[in-house]
Amino acid sequence: MKRIIGLLLILISGALWSQNDDTGNFPPPDYPVEIQVKKASGKITLDGIPNEPSWEAVEVIDDFFRREPRQGGDIKYKTQVRFLYDDKNLYVAAHCIDSLGLKGIRIQDLRRDFSWGENDIFGIALDPQSLKQYAQGFQTTPYGNQRDFQNFNGNTFDTGWNTLWKVRTQRTENGYMVEMAIPFKSLRYNQPENGNTIEWGMTLVRYARRDIEVSTFPAIPQSFTPYRMTYAAKLTGIEVPSPSENIRVEPYALYQYDENKEGTIVTEKNSDPKVGFDAKWAMNPRTVLDLTVNTDFAQADVDRAVNNLERFNIFFPERRQFFLENSGIWAGGLQQSIRPFFSRRIGLQGEFNATPAPIDVGARFTQRTAKNGLAGLYVRQRETNNSAAANFGVFRYLKNYGRENNIGVMLTHRLDEAHNELNLEKNNNTTITVDGQIRPTSQWDIQYLFSTSIDEQTGKTGFAGRFFVGNETNKYYYGWVTEYTDADYNPGMGFIRQNNVIRHNPGGYYIWRPKKKNWIRRWDPGMFVNYNHDATDPGSFQQASLYIFPVYTWFKDNSFAEVSLTPTWQNINFDFAPLGLEIEPKDYSYIRYLLRYNTDQSKKLSGSVQYNFGNFYNGKRNTLVTGLRFAPLPHIAVTADYEYNDIKGVGRPEQDLTTNLYSASLRLALNPRVQLSTFYQYNSFNEQGRWNVRFSWEYMPLSFVYLVFNDTQTDVFDPVQSTTQFISKITFLKQF
Repeated sequence: MKRIIGLLLILISGALWSQNDDTGNFPPPDYPVEIQVKKASGKITLDGIPNEPSWEAVEVIDDFFRREPRQGGDIKYKTQVRFLYDDKNLYVAAHCIDSLGLKGIRIQDLRRDFSWGENDIFGIALDPQSLKQYAQGFQTTPYGNQRDFQNFNGNTFDTGWNTLWKVRTQRTENGYMVEMAIPFKSLRYNQPENGNTIEWGMTLVRYARRDIEVSTFPAIPQSFTPYRMTYAAKLTGIEVPSPSENIRVEPYALYQYDENKEGTIVTEKNSDPKVGFDAKWAMNPRTVLDLTVNTDFAQADVDRAVNNLERFNIFFPERRQFFLENSGIWAGGLQQSIRPFFSRRIGLQGEFNATPAPIDVGARFTQRTAKNGLAGLYVRQRETNNSAAANFGVFRYLKNYGRENNIGVMLTHRLDEAHNELNLEKNNNTTITVDGQIRPTSQWDIQYLFSTSIDEQTGKTGFAGRFFVGNETNKYYYGWVTEYTDADYNPGMGFIRQNNVIRHNPGGYYIWRPKKKNWIRRWDPGMFVNYNHDATDPGSFQQASLYIFPVYTWFKDNSFAEVSLTPTWQNINFDFAPLGLEIEPKDYSYIRYLLRYNTDQSKKLSGSVQYNFGNFYNGKRNTLVTGLRFAPLPHIAVTADYEYNDIKGVGRPEQDLTTNLYSASLRLALNPRVQLSTFYQYNSFNEQGRWNVRFSWEYMPLSFVYLVFNDTQTDVFDPVQSTTQFISKITFLKQF
């Protein structure tokens, strides 16, 4: 098998290295395009109609560059953008032209921080400190819902970042109009070096979803995101107010009712009010201090149930805003295998208990300059009946050098205090990590991470590391990842996919955009190898697979089809019983196949289907996953998903197992600021059903009223255990 894998790697490498050098990439400009921004001569009314006299006298930017569906060439959906400023705001006005007007608009719902790919979008990214490796993004749809984020190095996104800004839109017979007001207080910029004017990096992006046309200003290669700020244009002539200390305070008040039942008998009932606050102090343009007291995350989305049939830990993404914001600065934040710091470890009653633990106080410090970054985090978690009090601390230093290179060090420390009733002793856990990124050219990317952990309770020191090198162009991608995690690496504040493993994951794919077959937008055939062996005994094989996808195709309307196969080799030499199926320790080899298709996800009615079939250890497994979405209006969206597993003759003794996982959601929106979302999920494996209902009203910018209802029942049809929760919460944001 090793010879087969080696031969395939040689063939892939040869095929990819022999590709035509005409990659379609081009270097950043030596002299960025400059846009002179004028000051408004009168008041600007933000209503989505830029008809004030000041708008008539400014430069119109319409020289956009097409990135999709083909790089370069004529743009079908023209965009005209203008800029103004006054003493408080930077104003952006855009006319997004579409000959079909209202009939041409594609938008799925009105939620904030919507996903890229489902809607018509216009946006701007700003680099107010001219760091070249950092951007603040502001995007909207034809209906005016907002998406704001931070981007690091053109790749890592921090979508939990929210700031104060306003946008209004108007839908017309020839497209839609956008007006944005971005307060200077919401941006972090340096004091002007000469005079009182400043220069900012800027990119613009337009996504016309109906024909998958993506255009940017200025020109950015298709293989990079629109937030690669080394390509940015330059806004000049803005007379900004002197950067000043500004403070944002967000107090909240909450009432929470909890009830637990065994059958029909109430075993526990709590009814508690709660108050707390978050605060943000921008000490200067480079330095921000965040504080949270008696923290609450009632409005966070709930996790989705998963039936895990693999040997690896499942990664659940962070959903709490305090931890999402600025998360891109921490080491390992871009990947899901080795994270020395993973904020999901904070605020839980024990490692394997998903019940939340209260947080007394938290503080975060971040500082960014063109040369370096500095960050720190401290959180105090309160003692509960099931867990000890804990203190979490993180320190991070990042040094930028060259055009897009950096190197950093990170220290984490977790102190678990003693808990006499649970007979838990005090424990200290520390990790030290060195990581970095090197971009010798725009299309080459090299990333590395080396980490060590020290655990007082076990007395053991462990090591982990990750190395990645990749080359991405408009015509192909190839890369190699090697990850190392020894048996003793134990990040008390982190996440690892598996202990005692060395994993190699090379592979790549070819990108074909046929010019004469317009019904195919993009076809990416390729292969990835996944080879795992012991870290303590490198000659001891664990698992290997070949992910081969000859059909991986997007069509003209962005519908998608995949046909793939995964030959797999397993060495089960440990106790392994996924979903209770006891797998006999020995070697296995089998092949699984995947058929996948989804329709155009931007249409009012869309669907998806995925069928995974083949052998599975010593038996067979068929998995069907289907989904349906109906969004007749942007104000209404209904989704239904179903996952079915049929397992035959697997394990010792040969067992059969059938699981059904049903999910449904309903989202209603009066407008982007008043919304109701309902989610229900039932898992037949553990006979558990869960409701999550959430109403939100943004009555002022970033000030909310929330009403939340959660209900979990085991054995829905004859409840054995049930937990019911009702939460009402109001927040108020004031920026000074």
